[in-house]
Amino acid sequence: MNNEGKVLSVDIKQEMKRCYIDYAMSVIVGRALPDVRDGLKPVHRRILYSMHELGLTPDKGYRKCAKVVGDVLGKYHPHGDTAVYDALVRLAQDFSIRYTLVDGHGNFGSVDGDGAAAMRYTEAKMDKITLELLRDINKDTVDFIPNFDGEEKEPVVLPSRFPNLLVNGSAGIAVGMATNIPPHNLGEVIDGVLMLIENPETTVVELMTHIKGPDFPTAGIIMGTNGIREAYETGRGKVIVRAKTEIEEEKGRHKIIVNELPYQVNKAKLVENIAELVKDKKIEGISDLRDESDREGMRIVIELKKDANANVILNQLYKHTKLQDTFGIIMIALVNGEPETLNLKQVLVHYLDFQKEVIRRRTKFELDKAAARAHILEGLRIALDHIDEVISLIRSSKTAEEARNGLMSRFGLSEKQAQAILDMRLQRLTGLEREKIENEYNELMQLIARLKEILDKEELVLGIIRDELLEIRARFADERRTAIVKNHDEIDIEDLIQEQNVVITLTHAGYVKRIAEDTYTAQRRGGRGIQAMSTKEDDFVEHIFITSTHNNILFFTNMGRVYKLKGYEIPDAGRTAKGTNLVNLIPLNPDEKIQAVMPIREFEEDKFLVMATKQGVIKKTDLNGFSNIRKSGLIAINLREDDELIGIKLTDGNSNIIIVTQSGYSVRFNEEEVRPMGRSATGVKAITLREDDIAVSMCVVSEGEDVLVVSENGFGKRTSESEYPAHRRGGKGVITYKVTEKTGKIVGARIVKDGDELMLINSNGVAIRLNVSNISITGRNTMGVTLMKTTEEEKVVAIAKINSEDIDSEEESNIDEESNIQEEVILDSESQEETEE
Repeated sequence: MNNEGKVLSVDIKQEMKRCYIDYAMSVIVGRALPDVRDGLKPVHRRILYSMHELGLTPDKGYRKCAKVVGDVLGKYHPHGDTAVYDALVRLAQDFSIRYTLVDGHGNFGSVDGDGAAAMRYTEAKMDKITLELLRDINKDTVDFIPNFDGEEKEPVVLPSRFPNLLVNGSAGIAVGMATNIPPHNLGEVIDGVLMLIENPETTVVELMTHIKGPDFPTAGIIMGTNGIREAYETGRGKVIVRAKTEIEEEKGRHKIIVNELPYQVNKAKLVENIAELVKDKKIEGISDLRDESDREGMRIVIELKKDANANVILNQLYKHTKLQDTFGIIMIALVNGEPETLNLKQVLVHYLDFQKEVIRRRTKFELDKAAARAHILEGLRIALDHIDEVISLIRSSKTAEEARNGLMSRFGLSEKQAQAILDMRLQRLTGLEREKIENEYNELMQLIARLKEILDKEELVLGIIRDELLEIRARFADERRTAIVKNHDEIDIEDLIQEQNVVITLTHAGYVKRIAEDTYTAQRRGGRGIQAMSTKEDDFVEHIFITSTHNNILFFTNMGRVYKLKGYEIPDAGRTAKGTNLVNLIPLNPDEKIQAVMPIREFEEDKFLVMATKQGVIKKTDLNGFSNIRKSGLIAINLREDDELIGIKLTDGNSNIIIVTQSGYSVRFNEEEVRPMGRSATGVKAITLREDDIAVSMCVVSEGEDVLVVSENGFGKRTSESEYPAHRRGGKGVITYKVTEKTGKIVGARIVKDGDELMLINSNGVAIRLNVSNISITGRNTMGVTLMKTTEEEKVVAIAKINSEDIDSEEESNIDEESNIQEEVILDSESQEETEE
């Protein structure tokens, strides 16, 4: 029947379907699934907000859990008290949640499955990190809705100043779906958000360089990364988690020590299960089993019989017990009130979008508050400027309302301003108080301008988010607990490639190849060399360097972009082979040309890439800025018109730089004169170039080393670095080489010492290797000696240095007089030289 007493005919099937869907959505949205923005279910959100209202901050005393539960039930969560208390207890268990949100006092259960004491016995307050979930909640950062009876207001979501959904994870079973998001390390997750702020196009794989995988509160060991990657890319996956174990030997017998368990494994049940397996003789070889865990940590001791194989027993335990467990990852969360399966990037994108909204709403709140105060101060300033008239008007008024209206009409004030003048105390008339009002007003106007700028520029909003996340990271981040090891059935392609030193060459036309480092042999000064590679007509080798197959190779182009390949990704070819065109390996644009190449072993902190250009510009950038280069490349330097890169060097931030020009001039200065800049910056002046001159080389020099200069006609010399005086950046420099028509212009310069070897290569692809010790030391204003014979059609186009400490003395070969071979050498796996045409 309806309200009018009429009977309505309904389809029972459709009615049941509608009612069940309503019930299912109620469970999904109102109970079982977390919100992607704060990572909390309604019951957890209500518990924390209720504790916030009760003032249970970390600096205050504990209150009975019964008080908190009663407050939550009475105001926000009309369900059973057991459900609320169980949720509160879990928030306080350091073995259930990675970063506890409730600071519990009393018995809150154990990893053995013991339940918490009754709520009338236990006490609680908020943990320190919980304040970051609630920070700015009173600044209109989130929406509030009426509670179940309309008497109170509750937040739809908490501001959550850190990505709590990933940090603490969530588990829940709804109707027709379930979520099971593992906890993660706070520092890693924040680093992932910062990466996304820096580059919105970051991929899931790139995010995984920071967010390695789940980080469980009970630690343990994750076996393999395939399941992690699948979960992060699709939102669903499985990871295998093992206990951390050690095998110890005592009096000729072995024992297995268990120090950490997989997440959510009940220790008492595990010990009981092992005992049953021994009793049923499913596992033989165990003589004793005991739990020696105490407040210092977990320790399960499994003693073995004298003839038992410890590794065999351990593998049986992994197979039959929870010492090895599978954690199924299902990343389902509420997005705009609807359940969605999310990958790693989507979770972070939704969180970042929410934080943008939080910062904007907080800024708008602070702006409105500042504007309202400035409005009052403007009225007070008007009153102080006309104080005698104001006092006279107030004294002549019969009522406060008449005085207020008189002020409004006489001075054009608003009602609030007029009321503020009426409420003003006489002490505000003193000179000091007048000055305070002026100072406060001026500060407010500056604040209002800054807040308006924040609302107008998204980059400022992102900057605030970044700074606040870094602050939280500094205060609360800790070391990863869960180790991640490679599973035996997972094979990394890099593991299949033997690490070896190789020579990589790149021609002017873009043909690249790698060959084994021992292909080239050392020759005496003045030799003709051997054929390094064949090139097509009008092509020549432009870049040559020595590296490892496992190193990263950074390719810097004339457009100021950078691309990355692994050494083994460059195809292997014979000594005289042409190689593979680089456009088949990296997506170069038709008018994009490689200008410099840099092999990098690891992207270390406190390391810099210093870049120099043909127009004498220098720039320094943190090496970490190049650790995540996507396939389409990144901007490395913003080049000016008609400028090109001539050199890239890896430095420690305090190196001495020498810039050498084509006409034989050089300038030396310390890199501290160049401040670190972003990847897309242009740089600053390194040397003031003379007319028709260009820079051709940048070197990093240390005390006791020599500067070796090579000309295009094959001449060269080396000069002690002490002859190059240090100047400030931007000078014209001093003479470094006597350039004549016979020598030709400078091709490049290198820093060398006795024992180093030098490789020269000409425009026909012919290479020669020389020992630097055979090149005499001369002054700066000389032309040196012949290093490589050239013809009118041939020019030296590339030089590379081989460090002496990397020469393997055991790799010597017999002297071959006919070919002038002196010895074979191992090439420096980390040396890198850019070639200037």
